[in-house]
Amino acid sequence: MKLYRFLSEEDTSAFCHKVTDALNKGWELYGTPTQTWDHAAGVMRCGQAVTKEVPGTYTPETKLGEH
Repeated sequence: MKLYRFLSEEDTSAFCHKVTDALNKGWELYGTPTQTWDHAAGVMRCGQAVTKEVPGTYTPETKLGEH
C-alpha cells in the first residue's frame, strides 16, 4: 500500500529535522514544499508531503507515523 503524510512545522530547523527523519525512515518527498504565514501564531509555517510504499492493506486505523 502507499501511505501519505503531510508534515508541517514552524519555519525553523525543527521542520528540516522532521522531514530529514521521515526521509531516513524510507519516506519520499511528494510535490513541492509549501510555506505560509500563520496569522494567529505570528510565525511562518512550512509543509511537505511525503509518501511511502509498505506491505499490507490500508484501513483508516493505519498508524501512518509508525511506518
